[in-house]
Amino acid sequence: MSKTIENIAIIEFPSDYTVIDIETTGLSYNKNEIIEISALKVRADNIIGKFSKLIKPQEKICSFITHLTGITNDMVKNAENIENVLPEFMKFLSGDIILGHNVKFDINFLQHNLENNKLDRLKNKKIDTMFLARKYCRLPSHSLKNLAKHYEIDLKGHHRALVDCEITNKIYQNIKKQLM
Repeated sequence: MSKTIENIAIIEFPSDYTVIDIETTGLSYNKNEIIEISALKVRADNIIGKFSKLIKPQEKICSFITHLTGITNDMVKNAENIENVLPEFMKFLSGDIILGHNVKFDINFLQHNLENNKLDRLKNKKIDTMFLARKYCRLPSHSLKNLAKHYEIDLKGHHRALVDCEITNKIYQNIKKQLM
């Protein structure tokens, strides 16, 4: 059974998709860098695969970002560069529907890096759990943290990409369940 979702590319709550999340050195996709990229492949509402890699940035990670994410310069000093990680990530993502929280942020960083590395742009359909939450959840804030608290989802490890993928997936499943 499906419900109609207005203003996004799909018209039902799919059970097959890939959840994505990134951590970055800042908020500007054309000035800052991706330092972690993660994804969960979901089939029939079950996680069947995981992708997660730290990425070595060209610039140093500032103390604010380290405090927020827990990702240190030491952790990324031997990590792969974005140009080596992107093709593997894109292969994992394939043509799947992309699910993310405030997914436009992640997509902007990914598109910028794909273009810089002369790789094909993302053409995948997208679902934004922030959009869904704004539409279906009457809360004062639709942040990932606030939605996790609302749905009683553990926030341990929040602001690490793979954990945020897991939280996003649980939020999506909760919204889907309440509407179906």
